[in-house]
Formats: sequence, structure tokens, C-alpha cells
Amino acid sequence: MKKHVCIIGAGPSGITAIKNVSEAGISVVAYDFNSDVGGNWIYNENESHSSVFETTHIISSKTLSEFEDFHFDSNVSDYPSHDELRYYFQSYAKHFNLYPLIEFNTLVKSCVRLKNNNWEVMTVKNKVEKTEIFTDLIVCNGHHWEPKLPTYKGRFDGDFLHSHHYKKSEPFRGKKVLVIGGGNSACDVAVETSRVSEKTSISWRRGYRIIPKFLMGQPSDVFASKMIFLPILLRNFLAGILAYITNGPNSNYGLANPNHKFGATHPTVNSELLYKIRHGKIKPKGEIESFEGKLVRFKDKSKEEFDVVIACTGFVLSHPFFDKKFLNYSEGPVPLYLKMFHPSYDNLFFIGMFQPLGCIWPGSEQQSKLVVKALKGGWKRPSNIDKLCQREVTHPDIKQIKTNRHRITVDFHRFMKDLKTQIKLSN
Repeated sequence: MKKHVCIIGAGPSGITAIKNVSEAGISVVAYDFNSDVGGNWIYNENESHSSVFETTHIISSKTLSEFEDFHFDSNVSDYPSHDELRYYFQSYAKHFNLYPLIEFNTLVKSCVRLKNNNWEVMTVKNKVEKTEIFTDLIVCNGHHWEPKLPTYKGRFDGDFLHSHHYKKSEPFRGKKVLVIGGGNSACDVAVETSRVSEKTSISWRRGYRIIPKFLMGQPSDVFASKMIFLPILLRNFLAGILAYITNGPNSNYGLANPNHKFGATHPTVNSELLYKIRHGKIKPKGEIESFEGKLVRFKDKSKEEFDVVIACTGFVLSHPFFDKKFLNYSEGPVPLYLKMFHPSYDNLFFIGMFQPLGCIWPGSEQQSKLVVKALKGGWKRPSNIDKLCQREVTHPDIKQIKTNRHRITVDFHRFMKDLKTQIKLSN
């Protein structure tokens, strides 16, 4: 049977999948809920799919974030803004003539694997349902769109929102703001609100490692890439020493010191948080104990009143178009070979469903190239793919603390090498 492929999503991972599959001469249709390509990087002040806000810049440099067959313009900043990224992805789609292959403003409602192994995909557009049959399904719906909210004792009577719904700092002018979290979004939100708020505090339940965006005049990931010839453990050890020398201990800033090795969590890339703390614009706080009206009690027995709490607490890995009994990765292990091949379903592929210590998109591009090899029969599924899937769960690139976020972590450089090796081995 002639291949007819469905791709879910036209964000950064989706467009490189569409490009590579269509270039191989394979029939493909892509569905996206948005009105244009770009996924989260299409900024919208209204609550929508987007999780970027007014001042968002990527945390990896353009050098290590671009597709290998479509480079950034030379005048793009070292850490591109959401607007520069939107333009880049849309230029990519225009350059490779992807728009005719994408049905926008379309919700994928369900994907069912039929008895003959084909996929029945039901979509909704303008309240009209449509069903189409495909031979293969490529999932590129991303993993930064369904907010994960924390729960605490008591009730907070002020405004409580997730960072997914934070768009700009102006609504928080003159307010008392508490930001929960120590990741990239949390630190960015704390910095931005501190410019206009009466006060901004940031609550950490554990220590995080903060690294600046530039080291010795170079983007920090470019600087760190000079050590890729070293074993991962040694590389992380040296990176930890460098981060410590650069900032000193977190306790110097009133923040919890990390009790894990460098690499055991994703480091936070931010050059302003520590500066703002030492200038009195952001107040560090520990873990929250409970809410009582607008009063927030912390586990160190301190208490303060806030008007707003912004939870920067991550996202749920979600695929709402699959029946949960068929496939559910919202919790627990994610046993996929190379973070893309399912052990049982040979015509189901995931692109971009990994969390690198670096940028996702170059890895998504290599995954897309490997998918094409698989679709055309040049790459053969290993006979022991079940064991390989389980091994990825039990032997990750980097040993990290056990949280939902860290279930899909890969080392950027090692992952890229592994994917390129498989591509080269294909016929």
C-alpha cells in the first residue's frame, strides 16, 4: 500500500518532519490547531496555545538551535527573541513550500489504530468533523502546552495562574507577586515582574543551578560545546566547577544550594536573576507550606501577603487524541527507542518528544530524517527493540532526579550523534 502519512503539529518539530517526509516523495498531510506555523513561538497576548511571553528569548544560542539545512540570518541575535524565531520558522515553511501540506485551525480529536494497522484520524475544523485514513502517524504536538499546577493546603484568594497564562509584566504593576519555581520560565517571570511590581519574591522547594547566558564573551552553550570530546560525567563535573566559580554558592544570594551534581537537573540559563536579587528587586523564599487568603506561609515559618501567585511548575506530557488505555505518557516511564520509535507500533513515530540539555529542534530534524529512512524501508527496526526501549528508561544519557520533566532528558551532543549514526547505517 502506498504511504499516506499524517503529521500532528506544525511547530518547530512538525515543520522539519513535514519537510523531510514530503521531500522524500511521500504523501503527507499535517494538522495544526494554530493559524500559522511556529507552535509556542507565535506570541499572542490572549490565552492560547502559546507559552511564550512578551520578552521571551530562547535559552540556547542560535548557533546550536538552527536546522542544518536552513540557517538563521546573520543579523539575528545570539539568543533569538520569540519574534525572530516566529519569522525563522515561517520563512522555513515558505522556503520549502510546506504551507500547501498543512491544514491550519484544525484540532486532531482522535487517532485510532485499526485492525489492518492503518490510522483513522478524526479532525475538527470550524465545527465540522472529518475522518481520514493514513498508513503512518507522526506525532509532533509538543510538550509545553498543558500546564501542570501544584497543590497546597488552604486557599489563595488572590490571582493564581500558571506561567502558561503569563503574557507580559504590565498587569502586575504595583502588585505583590510570588513566583513559584526555579526553572527558566520562573526566573524570567520573576525578573520581568520585578521591573514593575511593588515586590516580587521567588519560591524554591530545592536548589537550582544558575548559569549565565555568556561565558568569556560567548554564548554559554557554545562555550560548553568545546568540551564535547570529554565523557559526559567529566564534562558535567567541569561545568559544575565553572558555574560555581562564576556565581559562587546560591546561599550567597539567599537561595537554596543544590544537593545534586551538575546535570542531575536542567540548569537554569539566566543572567539577571542573581543580579536582581542582590539589588533587592527579587526576594528569595523557600518552599510554600500553605495558603490562607492572601497570606502565604512558608516551611521556614515565615509568612507574607501577596496579590498574585504565578506557578512556573512545568507541563504535562499529553496526547489527548489517543485513548488513555491505548497510550498515556502523562506519568511514569516513556519507553521509546531514540525517543521516537514505539516498541509495538511500527507505524507510529514521535518527533521532538525529548528534553535535551540544549535545543530540541536540531534533534527533531535528525529524527525526521531517520523517520524517512524507516518509511522508505532503509532503516530496519532492531529485533530487540523492546529491550532497547527499556534500556533508554533504565540507562538514560544522564542520571537525573526523578521528576516527570526529567523522564525524557537527553544529552544534546550524544543524542545528535546517536541519531546521525543510525541515519548513516540506513540504506
